[in-house]
Amino acid sequence: MKELKQCSFFENLNDQQLELLSSFALKKSYEKDSILFYEKDEPTSIILLIEGILKVYKTDSKNNEIIMHRFTPVTMVAEMVLLEGIAYPASGAFETSGTIIEINFERFKKEFFNDPEISLMFFKSLSKKIKYLENVISLNVVLDSTARLAKFISDERTEVSTLKHYNLAKQLHMTPETLSRTFKKLVMLGLLEKESNGYKIKNKKGLKILFEP
Repeated sequence: MKELKQCSFFENLNDQQLELLSSFALKKSYEKDSILFYEKDEPTSIILLIEGILKVYKTDSKNNEIIMHRFTPVTMVAEMVLLEGIAYPASGAFETSGTIIEINFERFKKEFFNDPEISLMFFKSLSKKIKYLENVISLNVVLDSTARLAKFISDERTEVSTLKHYNLAKQLHMTPETLSRTFKKLVMLGLLEKESNGYKIKNKKGLKILFEP
């Protein structure tokens, strides 16, 4: 499977190892809004996202989506649940059409877990997820709406100009109305400038003052 060779996770595997890995890997394509897994499903495979955007989310008592993470290619998804032997703690759905490679986890453990480079690859991937989770907690629990948006913009995320307000509001856990008011507030404070395709940062130091301790 040529896509495996292009993934940094497996770039150090030789041709024989890649051929073995391909023998228990399966490429799958999904349409936009397709569900990849549901909360409480039992995982059996390593999921490697190679195309599209996958959101991982939970649903609150009012049926509102709380987005935990958005995955973009190329990345492993939810490897922690496999290592811990637990069910998925949230659901995963495609925001765009997408493609994954599923790798049978039991076969993978048997054939590759004795390779220190492969083990290190898993730990590096988990480390990135932990750092992201720390940022999610800071962004959505500790900070108010103004500081939350300021931090999001200050991190120079391209989603500010490409995401629709409704989707950005969901990601920042606020209503679209609150998001619009917060954008206007940052413009009035001279921290942002409104442009036809989004917002331009005018005072990055000023933005940081709003969320840094």
